[in-house]
Amino acid sequence: MTVDKDDSEVAVPPRVSPIEFRLDLASGVPTYLQIVHQVEHALRLDYLAPGDQLPKVRDVVAELAINPNTVLKAYRELETKGLAVGRPGQGTFIVATLGQVALPELAALRRSLVSWVTAADSAGLDQDGIAALVANVLRDFRERRGGTADRRGAAQHEEEGVA
Repeated sequence: MTVDKDDSEVAVPPRVSPIEFRLDLASGVPTYLQIVHQVEHALRLDYLAPGDQLPKVRDVVAELAINPNTVLKAYRELETKGLAVGRPGQGTFIVATLGQVALPELAALRRSLVSWVTAADSAGLDQDGIAALVANVLRDFRERRGGTADRRGAAQHEEEGVA
């Protein structure tokens, strides 16, 4: 509650996080890493920005039916990476970004990718087939570049077991 200029109380709506986590139980990736990766992807795509609040631990636990320690581990990992900071009694907030591409270029790349995924679907590939093909092309791309991975993080994902 806040106090208005005429000394009456005004309800302030709670902050809503711009991200909602989803789990892929068949992926083989630990749950806490799935949360970390989703935050990193949202940062790269500018869906999250410094100052944004991550969902409260209790909300993630209720939504995904997971152990609170799993969410805390993910949030601690984000803090260790310098991407988020926990504020006692307030929540966990984004403090850094991983944005790589300016918004106009990102939009054009996304349209191109949507077109490609549509063509792959029309050719008969399912979601797993599309993901396998993309992982294979990325692997070949990294090898052609001399094993340097992509400039901003693919090597780290390989260490974490992500294609």
